[in-house]
Amino acid sequence: MNAREIKIKDKAIGGENPVLVQSMLKTPLTNVKEVINQVKEMEMAGLDIIRGAVPDMECAGVLKKVLKEINIPFVADIHFDYRLAIESIKNGVNKLRINPGNIGGKERVKEVVRCLKDYGIPVRIGVNGGSLEKDLLEKYHHPTPEALVESAYRSIEYFNEFGYDNIVVSIKSSDVKTTVEANRLFRKKYDYPLHLGITEAGSGMSGLVRSSVGIGNMLYDGIGDTIRVSLTGKSINEVYAGREILMSLGLLNEGVRVISCPTCGRTKTNIYDIVDRLKEETKNIKKQAVVAVMGCAVNGPGEAKEADMGVACGDGNAVFFKRGEKIKGISAEEIIPTIMQELEKDGIK
Repeated sequence: MNAREIKIKDKAIGGENPVLVQSMLKTPLTNVKEVINQVKEMEMAGLDIIRGAVPDMECAGVLKKVLKEINIPFVADIHFDYRLAIESIKNGVNKLRINPGNIGGKERVKEVVRCLKDYGIPVRIGVNGGSLEKDLLEKYHHPTPEALVESAYRSIEYFNEFGYDNIVVSIKSSDVKTTVEANRLFRKKYDYPLHLGITEAGSGMSGLVRSSVGIGNMLYDGIGDTIRVSLTGKSINEVYAGREILMSLGLLNEGVRVISCPTCGRTKTNIYDIVDRLKEETKNIKKQAVVAVMGCAVNGPGEAKEADMGVACGDGNAVFFKRGEKIKGISAEEIIPTIMQELEKDGIK
């Protein structure tokens, strides 16, 4: 089942539209200059949508300054106080993220819905395994996929009751299997766009693995319209990780994908450093290309013949190849400059 299409500023979620990458600010909105700089940096890296916490009226009050300086859609993350939601909408946010269950009852949800309608913006309903309703915990004993989907349905009904259906849903848990199964179950029943993620995934390698396994499984099933890789660390790393997941599944046809062999006892060139430097040099390139860095002749052009270009390294030297054809021999020091020059020659840099 394809999701219905929802508009957020100049972007569209669901339908036949591409999966979009989201991240969340980890700096208070009151640090206006820093927030603007961070969003611009992430936008250059390929971020599609940014979300920011609005915990008080001071933060809601500076939204106009922030929104005036950024280009991508902004989602206001609201909890507990419905007035923050209304103020954020009036100050120009492009979407709300809200949990109807903690906003203070139906009459307050009704006030938020009235404002959403007036300004014509969507809402994301967030269901989290760590904040499930007490009666659902009693019914299911723990946050099962069925419990999470029932919670989502309740929240949707809250908004539907007041004639509002411009809704995106996210169902997350810190448990990968629970999250995947809950989203599969939801998609069988409802056509609302889904935002994917593994909440509290962690930091570094563990966070990347958990997020990749969970988000990747759902995307491979054709589920999901936006994603966020929730990592303990810099927001921009969430952008790079999200784009890497999409590229690995063929869902993002842009950016330079660097493939490299794992190395072995035959390797005589430090390709770890070469790969890291190459990724850094190409990280903000939007045009599509595949570049291979191989440690020896075994993992040379033959195993990387689908790459646009690459190198098979020897002892302080390398063979440069394009689309599986050997072009010339170069020194190890020439690898990065040669690849960057060829990318520019092909109109990719």
